[in-house]
Amino acid sequence: MSTFDQPLPPYNASDPTARFMGSSCLDFLLIELVPMAYRIANELQEASDDGGSGGSSNNNDGAGSVSTTAGTASTAPGTASVTGRKSKLDEDEEREAVFYRLESLGYRVGLGLVERFSRDRPRFTDTLDAIKFVCKDLWMLVFKKQVDNLKTNHRGVYVLTDHAFRPISRMSADAGGQAVQRAQAFLWFPCGILRGSLAAMGISATVQAETNELPGAVFQIKTAPVAPK
Repeated sequence: MSTFDQPLPPYNASDPTARFMGSSCLDFLLIELVPMAYRIANELQEASDDGGSGGSSNNNDGAGSVSTTAGTASTAPGTASVTGRKSKLDEDEEREAVFYRLESLGYRVGLGLVERFSRDRPRFTDTLDAIKFVCKDLWMLVFKKQVDNLKTNHRGVYVLTDHAFRPISRMSADAGGQAVQRAQAFLWFPCGILRGSLAAMGISATVQAETNELPGAVFQIKTAPVAPK
């Protein structure tokens, strides 16, 4: 959509700038992103290990190429793969590689969203106004609701609380208590969206997220101090 407002029927399908898609597309994307990131991280490591050992007969000829048949990568940190084989990366390395990939993807999405949907708005001169834009307009655009609570210490730290965060709202809570731990990885892509959105508005920040109880999520934004001119 090219506007934040809910379109009224009949939709103008002849509008060359209008783009429509199902509201569940983002849900499906987020479901697949996390296991894909784990799989790619392990495939790249496997390709690197095979290349370092001189290669084997079933490797691709191209240097640094990734095997498309490597279906043994784990899809969750510290767990065995679908074939029962452990990941070649240790848990910390795997977590760092997946976080970097997901957060980077989200960053690019955040940049594009703000560049498109705030182009007709005056540039924000106050960081708090930019954060409010994220909590209301951007959150509604991406997650179909506004942030439930915003707190700040007025020294560059902002805490956003969403009591029913859409990407993890449909996760089942298993009896072993692992659901909250597994849900953490699904917050890394939204962290990137937040950081990219703020960067598009000229605000350098770091973003961290956690969930203590599904489906709630808490995002902490720390903005970098502006250097005096």
